[in-house]
Amino acid sequence: MHLIALLIGLAIERLATQLFHWRRMRWVDRIIDVGFRQAERLGNWPALIPVIILAVLLALPVFAVIYFLGDTLQGFTYLILAVVVLLFSIGPQDIGEQVVDYCKALESEDEEQIQVTAKAIIEGEVPSDARERIAGVEEAVCVQANNRLFAVVFWFVILGTVSGSYGPLVGPLAAWVYRVTDLIRRRAVFSAARDEQSDGCMTRIRDAAEMLHGWLAWIPARLTALGYAAAGHFDEAIAALRAPTEERDDSTSEHSEHLLARVGIAALALQDRPDESITERGIRGAQAANKLVFRLLLLWAVIIAAMTLYGFTR
Repeated sequence: MHLIALLIGLAIERLATQLFHWRRMRWVDRIIDVGFRQAERLGNWPALIPVIILAVLLALPVFAVIYFLGDTLQGFTYLILAVVVLLFSIGPQDIGEQVVDYCKALESEDEEQIQVTAKAIIEGEVPSDARERIAGVEEAVCVQANNRLFAVVFWFVILGTVSGSYGPLVGPLAAWVYRVTDLIRRRAVFSAARDEQSDGCMTRIRDAAEMLHGWLAWIPARLTALGYAAAGHFDEAIAALRAPTEERDDSTSEHSEHLLARVGIAALALQDRPDESITERGIRGAQAANKLVFRLLLLWAVIIAAMTLYGFTR
């Protein structure tokens, strides 16, 4: 049943992305902002403590449903709950849909729309140089696929497997907790950038939110990087995975993002073509990165199905 819920959730997420813009949950931002204001009053506390408390509070609704319904969450009832929670946990935006919008903007040569769609994928400042923007979009697709999809699936499956008889119920909760930490991180980054003139409290909250999310993303990021090697050009990706880096001062989250970007680009192994325009190169690169993500998703589905058949998952 656990696998069926996962497959149904992924199928709906892939086929009906246009119907799920409301899962971006803008209303949660207001709750998070209230939590940040309360955290600022606790300036003497380590910033990680109020961030964890906020994450727990946002996870309580799903926990309450699981706790109070208990044994009634079996069969079809559990299936509905698991699919709904999974759909809200994945995202909040579909990376494949964003790549399509970006490619359409490139084809139309609408510079303003190119900047808007590229920024939505990169989730940061877009390089002014076209070549750097192309590389940035390709790297971002590889990074965001883990953040929005693979890490959610990982926690949904892993805690649903190792939690004994409660596993099928803990899996959806774990997926939602991961999404909650991401929502807090995103809002903290936005608030810290907007509140640059503050006393630094919001910056500490942002760093704590990124730390918490980075911890939960650490294992899925490495599995995703290995998956890119398996789904793409293996030799190049493994070489990039093993390559020494000078990132000792980076945070856990930054380490994971750099790893995903480096290995993902190596797995693509794209070469420039002499007769190819910069627009064609941008479209080809973005589509190749999106296809790599889709191949890895299929690979994960096969592995999870095999685990289910051999009794490793429920």
